[in-house]
Amino acid sequence: MKFRPLHDRVLVKRVEQDQKTAGGIIIPDSAQEKPMEGKVVAAGSGHKSEDGTVTTLDVKAGDNILFGKWSGTEVKIDGDDLLIMKESDILGIIESGKKKKK
Repeated sequence: MKFRPLHDRVLVKRVEQDQKTAGGIIIPDSAQEKPMEGKVVAAGSGHKSEDGTVTTLDVKAGDNILFGKWSGTEVKIDGDDLLIMKESDILGIIESGKKKKK
């Protein structure tokens, strides 16, 4: 199934966190908090204003993002647990620390 979010909504897949502490203790699923980091799977066309102009989104498919703890609506698409949220629920884009050589 293909899914395309509308307007300013974004489809996000949570990034899995480590299930082990630094000391080597394994944390069971029931005790783990849901990660607040994810990867954008698909993004809508943008926010429509009252005059009909469309403002494109700052995020795009493939971006790694950080979002609020209670953000979005959980959905299951093709067996994957995903989140649908508005762009305003996204706190920021996580950029890789690699610098380009000149």
